Formats: sequence, structure tokens, C-alpha cells
Amino acid sequence: MITYYDDRSVQVTSTTVRVDGRSYPLAELTMVWHRRGDRSWRVLAGRGAIGAALAGPLVAALLGIGLAVWLHRSPAVTIAIVGASVLVGLAVGPLADVLFEHLDRSYVRGSRQLEMWARWHGRPVRLLRTGDALRFGQIYRAVQRAMEHVPAGPGRTAPGRTAPGQNVIGSSGSSPRPRSRP
Repeated sequence: MITYYDDRSVQVTSTTVRVDGRSYPLAELTMVWHRRGDRSWRVLAGRGAIGAALAGPLVAALLGIGLAVWLHRSPAVTIAIVGASVLVGLAVGPLADVLFEHLDRSYVRGSRQLEMWARWHGRPVRLLRTGDALRFGQIYRAVQRAMEHVPAGPGRTAPGRTAPGQNVIGSSGSSPRPRSRP
């Protein structure tokens, strides 16, 4: 038995797909497809907040410099205000690294709910629903690899050709079609 994917809630092997304690033998899955849900406004708002956190210190520094010039105080006061503003602007450097990493992770995880569906015993069954795009892609590809290696049984045709009962990886949407990528 070959394990294609394994985490705390999903296991894809050469014989079975297990999701949250439910097992689906690959030989009984005749079609697998995926669907994308609506965008998550929560994720998009989080990305906007990260952008604002990155821009905040820079805007504060620019405002401080503008304030120092506008006040027309003594050179010592102007230099102190400009110096403090530059320090505020420089504070974004170490903060930017952390914030950009969070922003990168946000894009890796994605902003949509993704679902993997299969036809099992003649009826559609949702195997997986997750908002983590990276994990979903890994699981979907593991199922593709596993289904490519399911032995051909009676009534099955050569790879690339569909016949009743043949294992097929479908596209997104309501009417699955064979495809090679999620």
C-alpha cells in the first residue's frame, strides 16, 4: 500500500481515501471533481489590515516631516521632529518582514472555500471542504495520483478514455469532466 497524503484528518492511499474517519475505497469512486466557493471577506479584510499596518509607520513619518517643516520652529526642534519621524519610518523595517510573511501565507492559504466531491455508489459525496488552498491542492493531487494507479477492472477502458464506472478526475463545477490538474 502506498500513502500519497497523510495528515491528522485526511489520508490518501493506493486503496482508500479517508476523511475525518470516513473511508472511501478508490475502486468505488467513479468520479472526483472540485468546486470553489465565494471569496472570504474576512481573509480580504485581513490582507487589507496587513497593508495598512505596513503603510502606517511610513505615513506617520511623512506626516511628522511635513509637520516639522510647517511649524517653522527653531532648527533644533525641526531636526528633533524630523529625526523622530525618520525613526518611526525605520520601525517599519523589522515589522515589514513579519507582516510580509503573514501576507504570503494568506495568499498560499487562499481566500475561498474549496470542496472536493466524488461519485460514490452512484451518488455525489463531499469528501473535503477547506479554506486552505495549499493543503487542498496537495490532497487533490494525491487523489489524482492514487486514482491513476487503481487497477483497471472489468468494463474499464484504457487510460484517457472514459467508460461507465471508470475512475475520473473532473473539473470544477457541477458537471465533472476529465482533467489532469486541480
